[in-house]
Amino acid sequence: MVSKVAYSDIDDLTYQKLRAWAKRRHPKKNGEWVSKRYWQSIGGDNWVFATRKEGLTPLRLINHANTPIVRHVKVKGESSPYDGNLVYWSSRMGKNPEMPTRVALLLKRQKGKCTHCGLFFRENDVMEVDHTIPKSKGGKDEYKNLQLLHRHCHDTKTANDGSPGTKSGCNSAEPKPTRKLEKVADKWVMRYA
Repeated sequence: MVSKVAYSDIDDLTYQKLRAWAKRRHPKKNGEWVSKRYWQSIGGDNWVFATRKEGLTPLRLINHANTPIVRHVKVKGESSPYDGNLVYWSSRMGKNPEMPTRVALLLKRQKGKCTHCGLFFRENDVMEVDHTIPKSKGGKDEYKNLQLLHRHCHDTKTANDGSPGTKSGCNSAEPKPTRKLEKVADKWVMRYA
């Protein structure tokens, strides 16, 4: 059964239950009076079960059918949260205890792809957080201004931006430390060379 159909059926059942409750609560009143007392039109929606208080925004019962449908993607093949593939699980879930929160959220938002070259990140790729609008040009340090890039894409983008990049080490004469993920005693460890 499709979710929207199921939610609509639940809404119909809820309406029937509320209607029976309202009639039982006011046995000496007719159906029109009961309807006007408890149901109203709000923003184009008719038959909304809501409060009637003057001057205030009415409290309303939300329809189940308005629930957004979220399709879930099957886990790939033999993947497991314990297999050490941090990139896959961070881009899927948006969090991973062994990955910095900022990187995991960016991986999920970008669906595991580098925004510069469009390629998927792999396990051994060096990823760097970059400001879409460089801070030297007025960009803010907010999530909406951040993106995750491969190291070489970050260097190319920074060179094309023309930003000095002195704060983060971009375009500096000294090479950046290499990070590598290694398994040590059944734990994944990020090593800096």
